[in-house]
Amino acid sequence: MKVRPLSDRVLVKVEEVEEKTASGIFIPQTAQEKTQIASVIAIGDDEEIKVKVGDKIMYDKYAGTTIKVDGHDHLLLRMSDLLAIIE
Repeated sequence: MKVRPLSDRVLVKVEEVEEKTASGIFIPQTAQEKTQIASVIAIGDDEEIKVKVGDKIMYDKYAGTTIKVDGHDHLLLRMSDLLAIIE
């Protein structure tokens, strides 16, 4: 399935949370905090969008609409929900 966002929306793929800490302790799925880092998969056609496909971004914790694309979780976000580009 191919999803093309409209207007000022951005489709991102959420990065998986690490299940193990740096010291080797495993964290159960229920105790893991939701990550706020994602990779941009597609962008809308608004000229005000400041990210491009492939950028790593940080987004607002409770923002967006979760959708499944080819069995993977993605988020559909507004440009205003993006906080930073990670370089």
